[in-house]
Amino acid sequence: MKMLNEFKEFAVKGNVVDLAVGVIIGGAFGKIVTSLVNDVIMPPIGRVMGEVDFKDLKVYLADPAGKTGDELAAVPSINYGQFINVMIDFIIVAFCVFLLVKGINALRRKKEDPNAAKPEPTEKECPYCLSQVPVKATRCKHCTSQLESAANA
Repeated sequence: MKMLNEFKEFAVKGNVVDLAVGVIIGGAFGKIVTSLVNDVIMPPIGRVMGEVDFKDLKVYLADPAGKTGDELAAVPSINYGQFINVMIDFIIVAFCVFLLVKGINALRRKKEDPNAAKPEPTEKECPYCLSQVPVKATRCKHCTSQLESAANA
């Protein structure tokens, strides 16, 4: 019963919803990048390389001579052209994630303005008992030792 309550608490928190939204958007973004690579980037590269469709680049592990269609598809092969497409997909997605993280970090740095004035301390440490006492105190409230006043410091 305790575990069920913990799960409910976890599921109701915003973390699960944020994660779900991230996964959905990530999946859609992955489809966009795949389309960009397959439909926009690779056709011009293939044309420059002599009308090559990267999806069709492969090394057959058995003799494909005389085979067509389904028979040819059944011949074992190393599909390095498809691998090149997937690697380009990965590089584009990784670069976009890098830019996103870099932008978020830049926003965080702006929030944590290093030039902002730091607030004056409101407490100081008693040199005798190491307790925290107000800055303006002349005696420690814990050990009653005489302290230097703020005016004398």
